[in-house]
Amino acid sequence: MKVGLIDYGRGNLHSVNKALESLGVEVEMLANGEKFSTKDVLVLPGVGAFGDAMQNLDERGLVQPIQDWVKAGKPFLGICVGCQLLFDDGDESPGARGLGLIKGRVVRFPSSVGKIPHMGWNEVQVTKAGENLFDGIREPYFYHVHSYFPEVADSSLVACWTEYEGIRFASGVTKGNLAAFQFHPEKSQSNGLQLIGNFLRQFGR
Repeated sequence: MKVGLIDYGRGNLHSVNKALESLGVEVEMLANGEKFSTKDVLVLPGVGAFGDAMQNLDERGLVQPIQDWVKAGKPFLGICVGCQLLFDDGDESPGARGLGLIKGRVVRFPSSVGKIPHMGWNEVQVTKAGENLFDGIREPYFYHVHSYFPEVADSSLVACWTEYEGIRFASGVTKGNLAAFQFHPEKSQSNGLQLIGNFLRQFGR
């Protein structure tokens, strides 16, 4: 299996690359869309701000190729900011448009939450839509680091929920051959590797 790891200057590339390689797949970092057609799966990681990330994607000519890939039903995995960018827009960067591949927007935890960012291990509640992705994971705890989270317009697309300080938010989504997670599977030890492996087995045939 050939995986393209999208390099747009804002991704946690080393950790994600290491996780993918440990699962026995061939990984190549892609800074433009020219080699997308040679890959079986694309992965969009991310750290940092929504607006900066979108600007970098745009400057590298990656926006349209990513949109075309997902709309064609090809396997795609988004992680953290790489999950947030799939939505229409977000509170963090007013005026910046996301990729618009999932209806909804990215919002900040309310001021009533005692500690922001939400950082550390937290349990996720798996939905029917996410059952196959979480197959074999008995205690679904994953590592989270974020101040913003997606509000998904269509709740049937939610693969899992996480609760933090009384706020329940969508921490994973799936749509067609796309899956994306607000938490970091590449930093979530055996659970994270199992999740990524499940995605590759389910969608990356």
